[in-house]
Amino acid sequence: MAFRSGRHFLQIPGPTNVPDRVLRAIDYPTVDHRGPEFGHLGLEIIEGLKYVFQTQQPVVIYPASGTGAWEAALVNCLSPGDHVLMVETGHFASLWQKMAGKLGLQVELIATDWRRGADPAAVEAKLKEDKAHAIRAVCVVHNETSTGATSRIPLIRKAIDAASHPGLFMVDTISSLASIDYRHDEWGVDVTVAGSQKGLMLPPGLSFNAVSEKARKAGQSARLPKSYWAWEEMIAANKTGYFPYTPATNLLYGLREAILMLQEEGLHGVFARHARHAEATRRAVRAWGLEILCANAEEYSNTLTAVMMPAGHDADALRKRILEAYDMSLGTGLGRLAGKVFRIGHLGDFNDLALMGTLAGVEMGLALAGVPHQKGGTQTAADYLIECAGGSGAHRIAA
Repeated sequence: MAFRSGRHFLQIPGPTNVPDRVLRAIDYPTVDHRGPEFGHLGLEIIEGLKYVFQTQQPVVIYPASGTGAWEAALVNCLSPGDHVLMVETGHFASLWQKMAGKLGLQVELIATDWRRGADPAAVEAKLKEDKAHAIRAVCVVHNETSTGATSRIPLIRKAIDAASHPGLFMVDTISSLASIDYRHDEWGVDVTVAGSQKGLMLPPGLSFNAVSEKARKAGQSARLPKSYWAWEEMIAANKTGYFPYTPATNLLYGLREAILMLQEEGLHGVFARHARHAEATRRAVRAWGLEILCANAEEYSNTLTAVMMPAGHDADALRKRILEAYDMSLGTGLGRLAGKVFRIGHLGDFNDLALMGTLAGVEMGLALAGVPHQKGGTQTAADYLIECAGGSGAHRIAA
């Protein structure tokens, strides 16, 4: 392969670009995971994760992908044959649903057109129908990575409460944590699922469960098989900063650095930055005359934008052209959206100039690939970012 100067633009919605600070931290020499130095590291990380999840409850760390954290959430709380209510907001919600079925759970599914988040009214209606309280858990993806639609978790919580339903509330935040405002305790979530490779700015390899007291109590009678995923052994060992088995030591070094970076910027600043970049991207897409996949403006994602292709044009052909010409990777359409959309990731270690380079690459690629569009999307985004930098009303809205 011929040498290409400059950095590859990795603008998929995860894994995201890993900051140099985090890469350097991961490069530290490995230490004894039973020694005193590691115990201090573990305690520091566990406390820092509470800041990120906005919780005072335990956060369990697994050497696994987000798929592992999905499974951990289910097997720690539920028994074979239990009913769970899930909303098919997109490809990843569908995968979580399929996992639940494979584990022997009975899934009651609320289908969507993959262009919007979970409907609180539909959740409330389903729960009110469940007079016998057979549904043991409600599972929702906060930010659907395949579609760019963000479910309104506080409203789902209100829907569960309005139905006076005792089911557990489980939320996947894999592509929203540390990027979009999320409050485990305040929003009454029982199990929050997350991964390391998106807003936390790490390589893939770590996943997380933030766990409420209600969820831990449910676990006392849960009968789905579990060993590696069991919470209580992890929580007990974590009290002194250690793990019941060998942890991903060097990824934990990186996690400590990533948490420090988030604390330095402050969560409010992190969320405002992501909101600003998302709005600039959406303005560019509209200026190009293209359509955003998410159909509800209240549910637009601040970590990615899925863009629909004009009829007769293939999204993967466009992505290939952009990769070959400009060394930039965009997200592919997944599942039923294959070939129909491309996804622009704008999350993690990302700033205004990185966004402008990304949007310029898309606009140039649209022209190269012969995709019908209007010029000026990149300039439209730049104008918005200039307004934000100048402290205008647009900036106040983004923040």
